[in-house]
Amino acid sequence: MDQFLQDVSLQVMQIDIFVGTFMPLLLVMILTKVFGENRSFKEGLEIWKFAIFSGLAFTVPAFLGPEFPAIFGGLFGLLIVVPAAKKGSLLPEKKWDFPAKKNWESNWIGSLLEEDVIPRKKLPLILAWVPYITVGVILVLTRLEVLPFKSLLQSFTLGWSNILGTEISASLEPLYLPGAVFIVVVLITFFVHGMKASQLGHAMGVSSRAIVGTAVTLFTAVPMVRIFINSGVNGAGLLSMPMELANAASATLGNSWPFFSPLIGSLGSFISGSATFSNMMFTLFQFSVADQIAIDPTLIIALQILGSNAGNMICVLNVVAAASVVGLLGKEGEIIRLTFYPMLYYVFFSGALGLIYAFLIG
Repeated sequence: MDQFLQDVSLQVMQIDIFVGTFMPLLLVMILTKVFGENRSFKEGLEIWKFAIFSGLAFTVPAFLGPEFPAIFGGLFGLLIVVPAAKKGSLLPEKKWDFPAKKNWESNWIGSLLEEDVIPRKKLPLILAWVPYITVGVILVLTRLEVLPFKSLLQSFTLGWSNILGTEISASLEPLYLPGAVFIVVVLITFFVHGMKASQLGHAMGVSSRAIVGTAVTLFTAVPMVRIFINSGVNGAGLLSMPMELANAASATLGNSWPFFSPLIGSLGSFISGSATFSNMMFTLFQFSVADQIAIDPTLIIALQILGSNAGNMICVLNVVAAASVVGLLGKEGEIIRLTFYPMLYYVFFSGALGLIYAFLIG
């Protein structure tokens, strides 16, 4: 399984190095078209060198494995892209800016939430970086095979065999989960930053309120996913729901399935608000379709993962959370309408590359 996950991760990277790298350029073009004074895509194209450079700064870290792009992609952006922007490297001579504020449209402006009244103290830059760097370092140390930490954390397992008298069993490695890393980093940050217990409590309260929507979704969705996956265990001798869907999909779409595979992943994320839920729900289905049409399952599952990431752009939970942070509450519909276009680009470009990999390269 570990090798299979590494193969899937490599396949995701091989596709995303093309798709994800061009995403910043597409976003800038949408920015200049929708919010620019001249309403021009061309103004966004003028920054193509720097935009592609920024995209590579995020996609290249995917070589490190499935856990790292979100952590090191952002880190590379801060360490490489920001200094390059300050120096003007790869940037066009003519600088673009928003029109004068008096010319802004009404749907560009929202209302900020009340400011946090807890006094803040200025931190030295190195202390501000501590949580971010610590997460990355611990993830690397606990994922490398050559170090003993991975096997040590995986040695502690919680499981339930023959659930409710069935053949179904489940287990997890709680210490190896990425969430365990974040808990450790929270404790380290508490002491390094010299925080008070009240400050820690406040931070946990704010964070809890921010994730409550996602938590409720996952707590209700996970049992449904398990039923979906294990529906083959039944007295009637019927196939599981993923297998039935796979039969229908393979019979209807056949070898064109790689093109549509990311769309399924994005649909799962849009409905549930979670790429994790989408992957849990549809990975077995995607694997079964790949098996029936004789295409490498690694490729199809990679496309499912890419699609689930794309769906996160327009899922309501994420949009509401982002809108609340930047003071655009009530503008969620407009945000989804704008982000729908890069989502479609990501899904269909990934699908097109999936077809190429399946029948020309693979």
